[in-house]
Amino acid sequence: MDTLFRKDALSYHAEGRPGKIEVIPTKPYATQRDLSLAYTPGVADPCLKIKDNPDDVYKYTAKGNLVAVISNGTAVLGLGDIGTEAGKPVMEGKGLLFKIFADIDVFDIEIETKDVDKLVETIIQIAPTFGGINLEDIKAPECFEVEDRVKAALKIPVMHDDQHGTAIITSAGLLNALEITGKDISKVKIVVNGAGASAISCSRLYIKLGVNPENIVMFDSKGCLHKGRTDLNPVKAQFANEKDYGSLEEAVKGADMFLGLSVAGVFKKEWLHTMNVQPIIFALANPVPEIMYNDAISTREDIIMATGRSDYPNQINNVLGFPFIFRGAMDVMATEINDEMKLAASRALASLAKMPVPDEVNMAYNTMNLHFSKDYIIPKPFDPRLITHVAPAVAQAAMETGVARKPITDWDNYKEELGKRLGTTNPLVRQIKSRAKKNPKRVVFADSENFKMLKAAEICLNEGIAIPILLGNMQKISSMIREMELELDDVEIIDPKSDEVKATRHRFAEIFFQKRQRRGVTLVSAKDILTHRNYYAPMLVETGYADAMISGLTRNYPDSIRPALQVIGKKPGGNVVSGMYIINTKQGPFFFADCTVNKNPSTDQLVEITLQTAFAVQQFNIVPRIALLAYSNFGSNTGEVPMKVRDAVSILHKEYPDLVVDGELQANVALNAELMKNEFPFSKLVDGPANTLIFPFLSAGNIAYKLMQEMARFEVIGPVLNGLDKSVHVLQLGSSVSEIVNMVTIAVLDAQCVEKRTKTGEKCR
Repeated sequence: MDTLFRKDALSYHAEGRPGKIEVIPTKPYATQRDLSLAYTPGVADPCLKIKDNPDDVYKYTAKGNLVAVISNGTAVLGLGDIGTEAGKPVMEGKGLLFKIFADIDVFDIEIETKDVDKLVETIIQIAPTFGGINLEDIKAPECFEVEDRVKAALKIPVMHDDQHGTAIITSAGLLNALEITGKDISKVKIVVNGAGASAISCSRLYIKLGVNPENIVMFDSKGCLHKGRTDLNPVKAQFANEKDYGSLEEAVKGADMFLGLSVAGVFKKEWLHTMNVQPIIFALANPVPEIMYNDAISTREDIIMATGRSDYPNQINNVLGFPFIFRGAMDVMATEINDEMKLAASRALASLAKMPVPDEVNMAYNTMNLHFSKDYIIPKPFDPRLITHVAPAVAQAAMETGVARKPITDWDNYKEELGKRLGTTNPLVRQIKSRAKKNPKRVVFADSENFKMLKAAEICLNEGIAIPILLGNMQKISSMIREMELELDDVEIIDPKSDEVKATRHRFAEIFFQKRQRRGVTLVSAKDILTHRNYYAPMLVETGYADAMISGLTRNYPDSIRPALQVIGKKPGGNVVSGMYIINTKQGPFFFADCTVNKNPSTDQLVEITLQTAFAVQQFNIVPRIALLAYSNFGSNTGEVPMKVRDAVSILHKEYPDLVVDGELQANVALNAELMKNEFPFSKLVDGPANTLIFPFLSAGNIAYKLMQEMARFEVIGPVLNGLDKSVHVLQLGSSVSEIVNMVTIAVLDAQCVEKRTKTGEKCR
């Protein structure tokens, strides 16, 4: 496996375009005019603007989003002093990580010198190109001097990641480990094995967090750092202890934490028995730690352990820090990265680890339910929330400490922009969640014997989106909650088949019998039907015990929607129920209807579906621009479909003249504003593309949204049911946790509208 991995690593870096990064133009360059604007003569104008106001360099160039990753190759990963060119693949890799995690551009700069003066001078001379400097793989103790001198000379963010990256991440882990163990940070004893750049920086930051310096015992390759040693440089001397511990084994006796930044296998597992209760072990030598994870956890059950490896829990990975620290610092044009900004990053990471973990993170790490515990004290590197949690915390700390030259005033907008950089944000989802949280409703989760449904319920409860009611076998649900350690202990569980709800079940059966007695339902059959959760759930909503319900995760759509139609029924005055999907794209949301309910809607039904959909879109504070689709454009072809669509549009134009709707239209014309303007300037959609598409057949709509979901990988929310009297929504079979959460949010908004309509009579859905 090692041989294969090495072979693949070489191929990865060599095949195709060698290396891992490239420069890509960000402006048009197809025409002579484009080139004249990019270079001469057009480039002279921004040059003169910057001459008059040097800060305009951030306005007219890439400086504000450009970091230099600088090394002299003297301490490359675990490889040591291998030289600048040999270290270049690492620097390129750092550039790749900056880009994919924080959308920061990088030039890697390898400087061929070991002379500190020359290195510092070179960095200072090239600094005007960059908005930030990331020092990398420079050996200790020279790295301390290099960083200090460069920081003093420049007014941009500068950080030696080998020092501070590990310190920031381990500080987050330490904070959470101490919270789990209940230990006082000012009293813990920490043994540090290793006295290089990372070890020194970790110890310094721990002291800033509140660790007593006298409680830190540090070892280098020659033994314990103590006052009697005469070979310590000024940096190491800061951590010289009064007591000379004769060995690492002696030092760890009674210790609360061991931090290893040294060599493999140096910590013996039998030493664990001599440490304090609930010992914290951060064994960070790579690829083989100071003590192997399995050896440690098999020796003591109460251990909290982290390593630098991804195949064990609690990986200390610098990528959790540096991309987002530079992102936050550069976004406020900070003049430095100070200790307060580093601590803010640590605390933001610690806080994020205590929040419910998104489904995509669980899937990425092939686990069911990551949650705050001794095996999850720091977030995972691929958590999409890192950029929106860490970068704002760093930016805020920069502002509070007076080093920000461009303060942020609208934090919600800033976080949204951060998410957009990586495609991890969705303004519509943010909007609807915010509205749901203002007035959360009681939502029945009809398929609660499924883990994904329980996980979604946990997230909805934790985020304040909804008050879950779990439906299903109480023993099974309770067991799953315990086994998966879900935070749902106080959530109501209802078992429709249990004797505890027998009286309620019979009352519901009487109500259902009255509704369906002329549709083949007897009282006896009604009592049997109400033992099924897909009937019991809508009855909870119908009788007002709950405000909304979600079902359909484990059964097909027709079987899930039928009980809701029979129990709840259509809203007053309505003739159809229709299904709408929300397709979230970078251009904004698109709305597809009817994709789920009406197989071959008539002209009148198309009119009602259009009106239902238009009103639903308006509830998201979006002006609907509606296209009724067909295989023709304004009479260009004949047939049943164009005719019924044409007739529906005629009715809509006559009775709803203010509605922006047109058809019949082919999909490409409906979405292409230029084509519409050139070919059909008379259309109501001539001013821009449609955002709402009404399909003439269920098959067409269903195929279209599924193609968008699977091939384009757009986020899809739905189906949103329009036309029911109360808030009932049916999931796609096998929906993900995030899709369930989104649908619960829609259900809460729907329930809010029902409440508003009931209390005020105002039309709301």
